[in-house]
Amino acid sequence: MSEAVPPIGTLTDRVQLKRRDMSSEPGGGHATLFVPLTSVWARVRSLRGRQGTSADGRAVEISHAVVLRFRTDIRPGDRILYRGRNLDVVSAADLNGRRAYLSCTCSETSFTG
Repeated sequence: MSEAVPPIGTLTDRVQLKRRDMSSEPGGGHATLFVPLTSVWARVRSLRGRQGTSADGRAVEISHAVVLRFRTDIRPGDRILYRGRNLDVVSAADLNGRRAYLSCTCSETSFTG
């Protein structure tokens, strides 16, 4: 979380915050649902991408840094919807200790074959 405090007016990306909710299924097991919380302004920046394999297929994982106004309801496992892309929250921390901005490290995984 080594982002600098963003200047006023740089939170220009509209994102939707989604909370992960686990519900039990009648046949046993659990289903993961992502329930929309709200839409907020944020700054989304791509950090790096890498190729790999997952479940006998090629995958691309892209990491992002997302900065938004401070909130206490964002946790690892939640999701941020940005321009139709699902960004999974890996970590979320107070950016400068003043409870003004929240810095989230997110990952996006795409399967290519």
